Amino acid sequence: MPTPITDPADPRLTDYVGLTDVALRRRTEPERGLYIAESEKVIRRALAAGHRPRSYLMARRWLTDLADLVERAEADGLPVYVGERDVVESLTGFHLHRGALASMQRPAAPSLADVLDGTRRVMVLEDVVDHTNVGAVFRSAAALGVDAVLVTPRCADPLYRRSIRVSMGTVFQVPWTRIDPWPGAVEQLHELGFVVAALALAGDSVGLDALAADPPQRLALVLGTEGDGLSPRTLAAVDLTVRIPMAGGVDSLNVAAAGAVAAWALRVRG
Repeated sequence: MPTPITDPADPRLTDYVGLTDVALRRRTEPERGLYIAESEKVIRRALAAGHRPRSYLMARRWLTDLADLVERAEADGLPVYVGERDVVESLTGFHLHRGALASMQRPAAPSLADVLDGTRRVMVLEDVVDHTNVGAVFRSAAALGVDAVLVTPRCADPLYRRSIRVSMGTVFQVPWTRIDPWPGAVEQLHELGFVVAALALAGDSVGLDALAADPPQRLALVLGTEGDGLSPRTLAAVDLTVRIPMAGGVDSLNVAAAGAVAAWALRVRG
């Protein structure tokens, strides 16, 4: 039977406390080996990817729609907490209207070599700190044939709730791991046979069309942080810089939009 909750201070609900406190969640979720999946679609995609739930939290009205998840959880001895809207909102910090939340066991990060095995197109996110942008990059990567995504040590967590939601659960579909140290690890990419290109507005950059006309067999495309772009050390370490030709007096795109344009132009054909 689902467990009713009436007290948002119930210690059994620690995983779900303060979900809107980004600084708190960014620190505590990796430390405790968990992440939060929000919405029926995202939870089902996480389960399909083999991720293991710790517990579920939902409003009572969703017990019918999610009956199969509840039944499976009860068979596995996992708690399913249900509560009235005000209790859940007080606990999490927001109105839960996407069906349910699941506290999921965070999988171990795979090695760089394992993630890149057999890949030809890879994106590297350097210090992209906005979770919405990270999620949007993953969604584009999944849709446009990018084989893997690498995130630098200071990049936002792809398994943060907002990143997962914006990605529509594709963070479970596209292989990814953290690349560290950065940009020192550019040399590791070279050793694995990658040409490393930076998407940047540099004087010596080549046009995206030119690179797409004769692309390397294995390509890692580096996207920079929203404010300052790529660091000088990164630009010095990569093999070339690439620019997207633009019109209308516009000199740059949002990092997720730029990544999508580049992924489409550089996709593997045939």
